[in-house]
Amino acid sequence: MEKLRKNQIYTGMVEGYSSEGLGIVRLDGAVVFVPRAVRGETVDLRITRVMKSAAAGEIVKIHALSPERTKPDCPYFGDCGGCDFRHLTYAEELRAKRQRVQDALTRLGGTGVQVEEILGAGNPEGYRNKCQYPVSAGGEIGFYRARSHQVVPVKRCLLQPEVFDRTVGAVGNWMKRYKISAYDEATGKGLVRHIYVRANRRGQSLCCVVANGKQVPREPELAAMVLAAAPKTAGVLLNTNTKRGNVVLGEKYRTLWGQDFLMDRLCGLEFKLSPPSFYQVNRDQAEVLYGKALEFAGLTGAETALDLYCGTGTITLCLAGRAKRVIGAEIVPAAIRDAEENARRNGVENAEFFCGDAAETAARLAAEGLHPDVVTVDPPRKGLAPEVIASIAGMGPERVVYVSCDPGTLGRDVKIFGGFGYRAVRAAAVDMFPGTRHVETVVLLSRGEIDS
Repeated sequence: MEKLRKNQIYTGMVEGYSSEGLGIVRLDGAVVFVPRAVRGETVDLRITRVMKSAAAGEIVKIHALSPERTKPDCPYFGDCGGCDFRHLTYAEELRAKRQRVQDALTRLGGTGVQVEEILGAGNPEGYRNKCQYPVSAGGEIGFYRARSHQVVPVKRCLLQPEVFDRTVGAVGNWMKRYKISAYDEATGKGLVRHIYVRANRRGQSLCCVVANGKQVPREPELAAMVLAAAPKTAGVLLNTNTKRGNVVLGEKYRTLWGQDFLMDRLCGLEFKLSPPSFYQVNRDQAEVLYGKALEFAGLTGAETALDLYCGTGTITLCLAGRAKRVIGAEIVPAAIRDAEENARRNGVENAEFFCGDAAETAARLAAEGLHPDVVTVDPPRKGLAPEVIASIAGMGPERVVYVSCDPGTLGRDVKIFGGFGYRAVRAAAVDMFPGTRHVETVVLLSRGEIDS
C-alpha cells in the first residue's frame, strides 16, 4: 500500500463490483474501491483514503463510457444511502448481483455449485410495501446518508409507492403547522423519531408515527391530515420508543384512527400484517423467491417439513400445500401468534407452530421420534449460528433449503454444512431489492444424491 498516495491520480480498469456495490480497480496489486464505477471502464481516479489492505478512490475522468452506464434517474443518488446501482443498466445490475452470489459460494463456501439464474423484477420501481423514514433533529424527513445517521431530505423515492411520499409529507406538514418537535439523537429530547408506512396489494396503507413519548400533541389533526393526503389509509398509529439507540420501533402501539393491521395476499394465501410483523418488502419478488424455494424442496405430499425462522408463517404455509405435515419454529412469540392465526384464516390444518430456537426444535422433534424430510431456513442477515447448523444436521433431513439475504454469511454456512455431509447441489438468485446491492439467494443442500 506504500505505493498509493492520498490525493494522487492513477489510471486503472474497473474489474467488477464489491459486496458494497463499489467498483473494484487493482493498482499494483492493491484493491481500490470506487463509487459509481462501471465494469470494463478505464478511469482516472483520485485516491481519497489509504487503508491497511485496500484504498478508496473517486473517478476524475472516464476514458470511454461503458454501454452499461446509465444516467441516474434519482436526484438524491449518491447522497441518500438507499440505492447503489442507479448508474447501471438493470441488466448489468443483475449480472453484478449474480456474480456476487457466485463468488460467495465459490470462495467462501468452497463449493463448485453454479448459480443457475438470477430472477429479475418485472418492475424494479415502486416495489417496496414498507418503509421507515428517519426524522432529523431539525424536522427533515428522508433517508440516512450512507454509513451515517445524517438525514438526507427526500421528497420522492422511486423505490416506494407514491402514496408513501404523500403520507410522510402530511406528517411533515402536521409537524410544521403545530410545531411538533423532532427527536434529537444527541440529547434524547424531542418527539418524532421515525415515520413508518406499510401498504398492501389493494393500495391500503398504515401510517405509524414513532415518538419519544406515549402521546403527541394534536393527534386528531395528525390522523385527519394523513387521511386527506392518502384517502386509502386504513389506520394511523402511534408507536412509543423512549429508548436511546438505533432500534426504530418500541414495543407499545396505540391506534389514533382506524385499524392497526392490514390484510394482504401472498402466494394465494391471506396474511394479517401488523406494524411489527416481518413480511418481505417486495411482494411480487417474494412470490418468485418462495416459488423457487418450493421447487428446491421437491415435496411430493408425503413429507414432514420443518421451517426454522418461520416469522408469521409465509414459507411454512406455502410448504403446507405440498407436504403431509409442516412445523414452523420462531423465537418471537408475537410472530408465532400471527402464524397460527394465518394458518386458521387460510384453512391450513397440517401446519403447527411453536416458539423456540433451532436447538429446542431439534430436541422436541427427537422426543416425538420425528425426523423431518426437508428443513427450510430463512435467517436474518447474520446467518446461522454453528450450533443451529449442527442441530439441523443432527435431525438428518434429506434436503435443506437455505434462503439467504446475505451472500457472505450464506457462503460461510454452506461450508459449515459441508462438514456435516451436506453439499450444495443447486443455487439461484432473486433480485428482491432492485437499485440496491442486496440480493436474495436460494440454495439446495443435499445429504445424498438428488434425483434431477
